[in-house]
Amino acid sequence: MIKVAYTQHDIEQHPDIVEMRRSSERAVTTSRAQGIEAMSLVTGIYLAASPWIAGFNGFSTLAVNNLITGIAFAALLGGLGHAYERTHAMAWAAAAVGAWTIIAPWVVAGDVSTTRTIVNNVIVGLIALALALAAAAAGTRNTRGRNQPPVPNR
Repeated sequence: MIKVAYTQHDIEQHPDIVEMRRSSERAVTTSRAQGIEAMSLVTGIYLAASPWIAGFNGFSTLAVNNLITGIAFAALLGGLGHAYERTHAMAWAAAAVGAWTIIAPWVVAGDVSTTRTIVNNVIVGLIALALALAAAAAGTRNTRGRNQPPVPNR
């Protein structure tokens, strides 16, 4: 049996690693990925400020929840365009934040939720969830089928 030892320098030049980096670079240079990143930042900032914008800052637990989840969402997807290969997995965490935003009025605020808080969180949560799923799928769209052999004509 032949043992092959890779050094750090060797692994950096491995063809699969090089192709993965190229693929990630292609994924973040598209206008679609840049738009997802920009809309995610705006969504996160709005979610953080929504208790004061929508006027339900009297429910302190939900207001604090939205502030924290908004900052977390913006931070998770904010670096997408700069380092997709390292932040791609964070898109799934951002999807969880979006799902949490949808159910938070019932879980955090309990009986004090109003129509305004519910509508705000459901709409922002759906937008956040859609953006996070789009960010997670951004890299797969550019690489799908590149490493597969061509299908012969029959």
